[in-house]
Amino acid sequence: MTVTPSVAVPELRAAGTDLSERRRSGVSRGAVADIEPAAEMLQIAWNAGGAATIGASVSIAQIAADKRIAAAYPGIAAAADGLATPQIRHLATLGGNLAQRSRCWYFRNPHIACLKKGGATCPARAGNHLYGVAFDLGPCVAPHPSTMAAALMAYDAFVSTDRRRNLTLAALMGDGSDGSVDSSLSLGEMITEITLPPPVINERALYKRAISRVHAEWPLAELVLRLVVVDGAVQFVRMAAGGVAPVPLRLGTAEAALLGQPLTATSIASAATAAITDAKPLPMTTYKLELLSGLVQDMLARCTV
Repeated sequence: MTVTPSVAVPELRAAGTDLSERRRSGVSRGAVADIEPAAEMLQIAWNAGGAATIGASVSIAQIAADKRIAAAYPGIAAAADGLATPQIRHLATLGGNLAQRSRCWYFRNPHIACLKKGGATCPARAGNHLYGVAFDLGPCVAPHPSTMAAALMAYDAFVSTDRRRNLTLAALMGDGSDGSVDSSLSLGEMITEITLPPPVINERALYKRAISRVHAEWPLAELVLRLVVVDGAVQFVRMAAGGVAPVPLRLGTAEAALLGQPLTATSIASAATAAITDAKPLPMTTYKLELLSGLVQDMLARCTV
């Protein structure tokens, strides 16, 4: 069955790193409207309290290279520096990274119907879902593709659009129960800015992804970790994972296992186990549990050095 979406409202295009590929393959058709960003959408602004607001048209490369972002929000800078390739990071925008569509090969095939193209079922669930979710939260089993969404979730960021203000990442991305969408953005709705809270003093933050080849690959699992250790005990911790669920995922159970505990081999192992306690893998994605728990263990261990 060939699916031809009927789109009355033009699709928005920023750098076009995702949309151009979808149009070449025939998955996306119809009119396109190029975004003409306002000046503030191209800037990183700071308030008197030291908190940043990042315009949606700021490039991923600019975020990765910004020394003030790296000092205040090291996990965001590390995630930006770790995704895609230098060429893509130079063009891709923060708003575009958040608004990109699923990378599932069934969705990307113009001749196959799926939930995200108006179909009745998710063909990956009964088909080849090797790169699918390990936390099965809804009818679609494709993992959410945005690395920056996971990073911003770890930092309790708020996203504003030209129609809505101060959405949490959970509100923007949903809970995975609606398999027909990748976010709560409606047709023609444009992300305008991302607002971050004030930096956390003495924070250490890391980003790491598990991939199937060395360069330019989508993550099989990825993790953003934020940690503050005071007097030998964990006083603050945030973990957000990507590549394992239909939405970016806060690992609250793992966070709870660490909070107030000394950062030891025992507590690290407990957190790594807790990170996958709520997982619901598919028959072909159980390997992702080992990858995710391994990321938690490795990154926490690095924080003890």
